[in-house]
Amino acid sequence: MRIPLSAPDISESEINAVVEVLRSPRLSLGPKLEEFERDAADYVGAKHAVAVNSGTSGLHLCVRALGLKAGDEVITTPFSFIASANVLLYENAIPVFVEIDSKTLNIDANKIEAAITPHTRAIMVVHVFGRPSPMREIVEIANRYNLKIIEDACEAIGAESEDKKVGNIGDAGVFAFYPNKQITTGEGGMIVTNDDEIAKSAKMLRNQGRDADSEWFEHVALGYNYRLSDINCAIGIEQLKRLDSILKQRETAARKYNTQLAKNPHFILPEIDLPNGKISWFVYVVRLNENFTRAQRDSIVNEMRKSGIGCGRYFAPIHLQPFYAETFGYKSGDFSVAEHAAERVIALPFFNRITDAQIDEVCATLEKLIEPSGAF
Repeated sequence: MRIPLSAPDISESEINAVVEVLRSPRLSLGPKLEEFERDAADYVGAKHAVAVNSGTSGLHLCVRALGLKAGDEVITTPFSFIASANVLLYENAIPVFVEIDSKTLNIDANKIEAAITPHTRAIMVVHVFGRPSPMREIVEIANRYNLKIIEDACEAIGAESEDKKVGNIGDAGVFAFYPNKQITTGEGGMIVTNDDEIAKSAKMLRNQGRDADSEWFEHVALGYNYRLSDINCAIGIEQLKRLDSILKQRETAARKYNTQLAKNPHFILPEIDLPNGKISWFVYVVRLNENFTRAQRDSIVNEMRKSGIGCGRYFAPIHLQPFYAETFGYKSGDFSVAEHAAERVIALPFFNRITDAQIDEVCATLEKLIEPSGAF
């Protein structure tokens, strides 16, 4: 692609940090791991941070650490990356989907209470596309029903809800550092929590069930190899130093897109300035209005790609994924707001160093394709 959908932003600082680790005797479970965890905890104001090899692993460990088990119900959104629901199934817990808000694309807090049953144990909040979910309302519901909160903040590092960093509002939160994220470690994730027991459990489980006092071949619990190497952590330390400036760059790019596309009636554009929060721009997503079909959206995406411009379809609703539909009997129409959005969403090229000229070309190509003289 001449203009990729996403691109990592690696500087000489990250390269030098990796070389430094490679020249050291500690490539894993070393000082860079501890430094990255301290820096991440400090950034969000949490007591603990636990580095892991992916956001998915981090979410899984949160489920385990909170003691969620077979038959426990966890309320979550059908409009997310599939991992936020899959990690519940890893422990035989049951994801209970709740419809999304048509404006924010996050879970509709007004519909959560109706989904609570005697088997409900937690809420898996997802801050979709880096926009904070309505945490005040969700926390109030969780407190009223004695529910735990896991924040899937994998797309939202640096986002804020009423001046609080997301990830550090519920019982535990998780960030992800895949190369398409705001900052990257190549592969990696980070759990943040103020709960001593969650942190202790996560550190033990990520390292094959060894606790802090275990010998290398002594395992006190069923664990996993979810470790993150010091090589990855070294990258993360340097990336985290630049996070605030990176977020400003990405917000600037989002504003440029909005300015370019604001007069086109075919688009529903993302809100940028929130009354009680701050977006961490993971992707820039536009929605086609209701006059467009999924087939038309797909045709536009395909034509954009043929032009050398990367585009994405975020997200396919989880409940309509074949495995979920077959296992739980979900069907089209069960969550119509999520389905309607999913059929019309287009993620446009978005990365730290995207240029004004690239944004101009993306917008011009998109608007040409959407007019009667273009693809249709």
